[in-house]
Amino acid sequence: MDSLGIRRPADAGTPPAEQPGEEPGETFDQALPIPPLAPSRIDEDGTRVFELTAQEGTTTFLPGVETSTWGFNGSHLGPTLRAERGEQVAVEVTNELDEPTSVHWHGMHLPPEMDGGPHQEVPAGGTWRPTWEIDQAGATLWYHPHPHGKTEEHVYRGLAGMFIIDDDETTAAGLPSAYGVDDIPVIVQDKEFTEDGQLTLYPSGPSGILGSTVMANGVIGAVQEVTTEHVRLRVLNGSTLRTLGFELSDGRSFQMVASDGGLLRTPFETDHVRLSPGERAEIVVAMEPGTEVMLRSVEPYLGEIPDPGAVGGEDSFDVLLLRAADELAPSPELPTTLTDFGLDEADATVTRRFDLDGYTINGASMDMNRIDEVMDLGATEIWEVVNLNPFPHNFHIHDVQFEILSIDGEAPPPDLAGRKDTFYVETGREYRL
Repeated sequence: MDSLGIRRPADAGTPPAEQPGEEPGETFDQALPIPPLAPSRIDEDGTRVFELTAQEGTTTFLPGVETSTWGFNGSHLGPTLRAERGEQVAVEVTNELDEPTSVHWHGMHLPPEMDGGPHQEVPAGGTWRPTWEIDQAGATLWYHPHPHGKTEEHVYRGLAGMFIIDDDETTAAGLPSAYGVDDIPVIVQDKEFTEDGQLTLYPSGPSGILGSTVMANGVIGAVQEVTTEHVRLRVLNGSTLRTLGFELSDGRSFQMVASDGGLLRTPFETDHVRLSPGERAEIVVAMEPGTEVMLRSVEPYLGEIPDPGAVGGEDSFDVLLLRAADELAPSPELPTTLTDFGLDEADATVTRRFDLDGYTINGASMDMNRIDEVMDLGATEIWEVVNLNPFPHNFHIHDVQFEILSIDGEAPPPDLAGRKDTFYVETGREYRL
């Protein structure tokens, strides 16, 4: 068991070396950094233009230690991009790293040549300027590199940030909305450190790095000072392997108001939300003056897999302390209805099945020179997704938000009933999208 209370299985890779200096995470007294809102300019044609530079730097995670990291417009993580539905946006991307990278707009509906997937690497020293119209519901999305075979490493080193879309419904919903005050981005990641305090880059699990140190917005032992009765947390699991099961330390419930693709139909009261890598959830926590509560990740249920401990299924740890002021500004009551959406299953013209088996989909490995399926833009389709592996997996579709119709023939639970672009696929179960 390490200093954060993570129980590490004996076969989950080499255990972390003892960290230099003081042990991190024993006290939560580091102010949660709020990623700055990225500045932008409006071009003559009305396009909102952002600038992102992928660069190297150093970050202090552990006392007295400078750790080599990567970041956008800084040494670690990146600013929050924010735009409104209907806007034309462009992002001027510059790669100052010594190797190619890319920037994928995770959850964004946009033309394929603007997607930033593995077929669109930006060479070292190169630039790229994708532009598109924001044409989807307000939501908490994120951006990260997606170079083939290097995605995990680039995200793990620190290249990640949020992209928030606003629209009329999110504005009118009456949710906490003062960015950095009662509307808080929370990027949760796990890291592994070497004996000299550098990031461990070797795989420690079957599919990548399972870190024993957990941080929020790049800080170990983070605390958010709360000044309002309600606080909205936009939670992103930015880890590369670890699935997280979020709860509050005193067992209280909270309201889940949005998932990957935006607002739920109605707020959903729960005391637990599971997020696999890349998934997001927006939750609203009610606070009392002068109290504090810890956002924790408890042992996530990973389905019927033979060794959940090897992939973090037996780990629990503290993530972020919420500390309320002695006097709190009033917050409006949450609405009973947030939005209405839905595709009509009867409109589906195609049903496709995708079996995840080993490192293949439908028996084929990744090959950027091969096209297996062709979809028509604007069509409605049913996808059946099954994980045949005895180990965890999740599933992300670029460009679209989808709805989960059923899991093994049953309606999905409320936390999976919203618009999604990423979800955890339990072994042997059939998900109809």
